[in-house]
This record gives sequence, structure tokens and C-alpha cells, in this order.
Amino acid sequence: MRPGGVAGAAPGTVAWRELLAADPIAVEHPRPTAHDLALLQYTSGTTGLPKGAMLTHRNLESNALMGRYWLGSGEREVVHGVLPHFHAFGLTLGVTFAMSLGARLVLFPSVRADLVLGAMQRARPTVLPAVPPVYQKLLDAAPEQGVDLRGIPVAVSGAMSQRVPLVERWEQATGGVLIEGYGLTECSPLVACNPLNDSRRAGSIGIPFPSTEIRLVDPETLEDVARDRPGELWVRGPQVFQGYWKRPDETARALTADGWLHTGDVVTVDGAGFLRVVDRLKEVVITGGFNVAPSEVEATLRRHETVEDAAVVGLADPRGDEVVVAAVTLVPGADLDEAVLREHCGAGLARYKVPRWIVAVDDLPRTMLGKIQRREVREQLQRTGVRL
Repeated sequence: MRPGGVAGAAPGTVAWRELLAADPIAVEHPRPTAHDLALLQYTSGTTGLPKGAMLTHRNLESNALMGRYWLGSGEREVVHGVLPHFHAFGLTLGVTFAMSLGARLVLFPSVRADLVLGAMQRARPTVLPAVPPVYQKLLDAAPEQGVDLRGIPVAVSGAMSQRVPLVERWEQATGGVLIEGYGLTECSPLVACNPLNDSRRAGSIGIPFPSTEIRLVDPETLEDVARDRPGELWVRGPQVFQGYWKRPDETARALTADGWLHTGDVVTVDGAGFLRVVDRLKEVVITGGFNVAPSEVEATLRRHETVEDAAVVGLADPRGDEVVVAAVTLVPGADLDEAVLREHCGAGLARYKVPRWIVAVDDLPRTMLGKIQRREVREQLQRTGVRL
């Protein structure tokens, strides 16, 4: 391996050992202010071309402090940074949060269960930020490697919906808690999280972090919706970004003049103030004039014994309408029976939400964090020529 990593050192960078050997910065040298740009954090691009979110030092520090006072006890914390640090979730809860605590930070070159479990034998994490597929891999691999997972007090999940059975299995295996949170790149990324007590609710993304304001807004009228109705989540707070790098039009669509960020996520809030994600506005399927939330159909399909995972998208039919189409991966040994799956969906969903076509695939395209990319699914189905 060459110095600097597998791909070598990036042009214009300074090696860590050179930085340590350098003279201290002069006292009179200009220092950045809290409102200066700290980094460009690029979005995943799952709903369009990647955009650089401009995050300031204040944005990053506010998120680190939110995580610190929400998750850390302040006593000999050990954080396992298993997530990619080029992702906002991995950067904040895997680096800046740990540094704000003065915690021991264990870094990994890749998300491999054997590496993480091996490190747990030497330094068991007190805080483990990850995504559902990582927790699943650790639970499956731990018995094979003879590793006892007990003694991990806090696990924090994000980036995709958490399933209740996985939460229950993890908490039983570790004796700790697995809470779900919510964030997005434009918020550095922390917005909401479940509390570390018995009021936490599996399947919910929790309540807003301190200093974080939220609104639920009708995306058409831009009026606040009633408390018991779903609406687009708007966020305002010290973690909200400054806009997209050199994209003023995109920035204007995302941010209001008074600092509210349109997240594009549709949520509901219950009587105790806990939030639950319903879907993304840009991924809603409109068929026959009715809105279909892909996540609702996907959750129904996953409840069938033959379905391992599912992705639901809308495809244009010759009449110009959208048709609900599902791509599913099957449990080992199962065969696709479209009629049975449609009947299963029809038992719990309105007729217009039942997929017109269900296609079995070997795998579903995902981001580095394991999140299904519905745009890629749609393109694959279009290439394979699904008959509408």
C-alpha cells in the first residue's frame, strides 16, 4: 500500500506526520469564525445530481454538542466509527461527536463484521452508530465468531427505517438500547432522535434535538397542517446548512428566506411529540389521481413470508399515468407468486396501492449505508422492459 492509503495521497493534502512535526500556527494568524465554511458535504444524489451542502463550523459544532449531551455519559466513552466518514452520519457521530467527548475513537477501513467484532474484543463500544444492515450483520456473525455482544449500552441507527424485530433482537443480545434517529446532509445531519429511556418508541425517529424547530407543512398550500395529519417536515436550527455550493436556484428551492429547510420528507407526529416518517415527496407514486407512499407498500410486502426485501416505484404507462410496480428479493428457496403477493397486499391496502406488477430480482441497489435507491430500481425496471 502506498503512503496515504489504497489510492495514494490526494493532491494538495498534508500527511498527518508532517502536520505533527510542523511549527505551531502563529498567534496572529487569522482563525476561522463560527460562520465560516468548514466543508462541502455532498448529498447522496438519490433524487438527482449530487450537490455540495455548505456546512459551517457552527453547523458541525452544534451537531456534535447535540450528540454529546443526548448520547454520551461523559465517562470513558468508546465510539466505533464503522460508517464511511464521507457521509454526514459517519462524520458527525463517528468523528466530531467522539472528539467533543474526548472519547476513544476506533476507526475501520470498511464495514466488515469480522473487523468490528474483533475490535470489540479489545475495546467494546459504549456508543455504536450504524445502520440496520450493520446491526443485522453483527448479530448474525457474532455466534460464528464466538463473540458475546453484551455490554454495548447505546446503539444509534439512522439513514433508513429501523424494523422493530431487529431492535428487539439487538437489545436482547446486548442488554443495551437501540434507538432510531433522523437527519439529512443539509442538517449536518442530526435533526431528531429517540431518548435513551423507556419512552423510546421503535419505528419512530424520536423527537427534535435541542434548539431544533420543526414544522409540518402542506407542500401545495405551504400552510401548517393539523397535528394529526401528515405533512412535509421543515427544519430550522443551528445545524441547518447555508445552501448548495454554486447552486443558488437549488438553494432557493430548499431554504426559505427566514431559514426553514424543506426536507422533502413527509412525517406525522403523535400526541407525545414523536415523529414518524411516512415517505419522501419526490418518491410518491401518483396513480389514477391517488397518492401512493412506496414505504407503506414495501412494508406490507416485507410482511409476507416469501419476501426478504422490497422496493416500490412508479412507472409511466402508455396512457401517461403511473403504475405501481414492486421489485422484491425472495427468501432463499422461495418462488415468486405474483397473484399471492397481490392478494396479500390487497388484504391490508387500498386497491389502488396494490402493485400492478411484482418482479423478482437478485438484489436491490443500495447506497454505501445500505439504503435502497428507488431511482436506480426504477431505471433497472425500465431497462428490463416491464410490461405495463
